[in-house]
Amino acid sequence: MIVASALRTIHRVDAFVVIFSNACAGLWALGAHFRPSLRSRWLWVFIIACQVLIFGQAALGVAIQSAEDLEPPDKHYLYGFSMIVTVAILYGYRQQMEDQRYLLYAGGSLFLMGLAIRAMVLGS
Repeated sequence: MIVASALRTIHRVDAFVVIFSNACAGLWALGAHFRPSLRSRWLWVFIIACQVLIFGQAALGVAIQSAEDLEPPDKHYLYGFSMIVTVAILYGYRQQMEDQRYLLYAGGSLFLMGLAIRAMVLGS
């Protein structure tokens, strides 16, 4: 039970990290669209890190479900897996929207933030 409790705590803390990191990534990418001085390799490293956190969050959720043998609310699944699909869609559109790439990732990161908030509220 200690492992399940630790996983639950990490899942909860990581949810806040996913929310705030995607908010920062979205605002940074939005700023980079308008100010070329904000465009750097570090923006993309940060965005990738934010998106990897989403997959880690899903893995933690599965581990908690397995350890505690429970069923979270269906809508928690919906928003959680929608985040993974959103990451895939963003990646898929990056070539088509080359001239608007910063806006794509700004909107996408802020959308991911919103999905994370929604999943967190429904998971409580």
